[in-house]
Amino acid sequence: MVSLPSGRDQWIRVRIMLLVIVMMAGAAAVAHGAWQLGVTRAQELTDLAAEQYTRKIKISAHRGMITDRHGEELAVEIEVKSVYADPRKVTNPQLVAATLSPLLGKDATKMESRLGSDRHFVWLKRRVSPQVAQAVEKLGFSGVSLLDESKRFYPNRSLGSHIIGFAGIDSNGLEGVELRFDGVLQGNAEAATGLSDARGRMVFSDGIFGSDGIVGRNVELTIDRTLQYIVEQELLNTIRVFEAKAGHIVMMDPSTGEILALANYPTYNPNRLNKSTAENRRNRAVLDVFEPGSTFKVFTLAAALNAGKLRPNQKTFCERGRMEIFDVVIHDDHRDGWLNPTECLKRSSNICFAKIAAGLSKKRLYHYIRRFGFGERTHVQLPFEMRGTLNHHKKWYDIDTATTSFGQGIGVTGIQMATALSAIANGGKLMKPLIVRRVIGQSGETERSFSPQVRRRVISRYTARMVADMMTAVTEEGGTGTQASLNGYLVAGKTGTAQKSEGSKGYAKDKWVASFFGFVPSDRPRLAISIVIDEPLINHYGGTVAAPVFKRIADQSLRYLGVSPRFSGKSGTSRKKKNVKKAKVERSKRQDSENGSRDEELGPASVFADMLELGPGQVRTPHLIGMSMSDAMEVLSSEGLRPMFMGTGIAAEQIPQPDEPVDTGEFVQVNFMPLPDHGTLSEEDADTGADSQGVP
Repeated sequence: MVSLPSGRDQWIRVRIMLLVIVMMAGAAAVAHGAWQLGVTRAQELTDLAAEQYTRKIKISAHRGMITDRHGEELAVEIEVKSVYADPRKVTNPQLVAATLSPLLGKDATKMESRLGSDRHFVWLKRRVSPQVAQAVEKLGFSGVSLLDESKRFYPNRSLGSHIIGFAGIDSNGLEGVELRFDGVLQGNAEAATGLSDARGRMVFSDGIFGSDGIVGRNVELTIDRTLQYIVEQELLNTIRVFEAKAGHIVMMDPSTGEILALANYPTYNPNRLNKSTAENRRNRAVLDVFEPGSTFKVFTLAAALNAGKLRPNQKTFCERGRMEIFDVVIHDDHRDGWLNPTECLKRSSNICFAKIAAGLSKKRLYHYIRRFGFGERTHVQLPFEMRGTLNHHKKWYDIDTATTSFGQGIGVTGIQMATALSAIANGGKLMKPLIVRRVIGQSGETERSFSPQVRRRVISRYTARMVADMMTAVTEEGGTGTQASLNGYLVAGKTGTAQKSEGSKGYAKDKWVASFFGFVPSDRPRLAISIVIDEPLINHYGGTVAAPVFKRIADQSLRYLGVSPRFSGKSGTSRKKKNVKKAKVERSKRQDSENGSRDEELGPASVFADMLELGPGQVRTPHLIGMSMSDAMEVLSSEGLRPMFMGTGIAAEQIPQPDEPVDTGEFVQVNFMPLPDHGTLSEEDADTGADSQGVP
């Protein structure tokens, strides 16, 4: 017989079932909650946790260094502290703002407003001094912390400041090389993530600073720090002595186009930008356009000689110092009669060069001016370069041709003058000026290099030598630039004293630009230097103000570079003529023997013509040397090239060189020279040739 469970047993079973049901419901609830946390709301909760325990701020990239050509540091990064706050952890914003305001130099009201916001992160002041950082840390305010950041520092203060430029608070370049090569110097700035500790301080993982991701590359300049110091000191001294408004100097290696020094006054310290003005930060050598005055006569002379429109011994009548062109009178400081080209340059005769320009024709003068790089940018590796001013020859009147020949009515920059001057010093090649040599990676390898680049040939080597020798006479006895002469060295140069133009008002009577442009040694050029002093008050003549600066800079620089004097004895008025003649003869022999090797070093296209393949629509320039004008015309026409003939007689030089690839339809310049037994050319013969062919 089976007994039925009692009422108590049944109640126990019910309670067990209820407990099981409750536990199963709880388990289901926990499982559902876990599903919600781990799957459904996983991303939402992850983001919430990241917001509460991590911080993201944009960390400025660690910029690469800028060095001179020898690796000397010009711009570096240093580690400094920045002050920030988490407003939600600041208990008393008013007290904190009142305490930190005088310490950080910030407005207390604005700081209190920032501290009272509901944000997680606000900057209070970036890149503070070590003393300020230590004081903030000692205060120990809740929610106020310090963060390591990089700061741009210029160890040489104002030295080379206009070249280097400066970087802003967010590590972005704003001027100079810092701006032009900003993408190279600045690594990839990133939003760095870190954890907040119990006191609210940021804790970053190792390797944030210095990682390849946000570290920039180093930039090596062509500048020599020692030469830069010499140039800046001499410029400063000259400005003070003559009480000038401003000035700038450019020093180049004429054979490579490398800028060894570039100085401006006024100057500034990039470490203290708040104490400088835009006027002080102006790179005048690249930005200021001025009338070159008599220094421009060098290029007019080179054009006339190269075109065959002026012979080295040809004399020009200088009208005893006064000549009228329509209703305009051109004056000279000296009442000279007949002068040869060397004497014209030495005496700096405006009338002589006006006549030379008239014989050259305005079309060809304009052509050569453009070939020397005026009226266009040099493409130096610095920002905001000016192209200068040069009207097209179709807009010139006869008086414009005359004034342009001696440097009025044309606007140039210091970098243009130095580059054009280098073309005469190096044998006739216009170089692209370089300010940066290479870009260096973090491991020290060269990622990119900038080699000397020949833009074009302007004049022949023979013409360049003649002009250089004529320029040497300027610094010798009787010349306007004797104060630039150096013991033991030949100096080629030209002085300039130009009234400042006031536009439609004409020329200012009491504002002048004193200048000197030259290269040294003239027989073996190592340095080409342009010097411009703006509005000197004590004296305004280029021979008195600028020429002595050239002498002091060249003397110190040549000794620093180890360039020994070429001959003994004093320079200038007491220089022995036999030593000068000997040096010039050696120069001619050496240049004739070394032209080939120097061409390889500079790398013009003509040297490697045989290695260059012809592109679509290109032909090789034929060999024209030794041909008559009619034969050269026939050969060029058969190749689909256009002739540009200068002079008469037999072809002595051609540009481009033989076998150089050129586009069909391009002009080929051919310079003709009369045979020795032909005697003096008649005016009719001399006028045939280039003028009738036209100039592009």
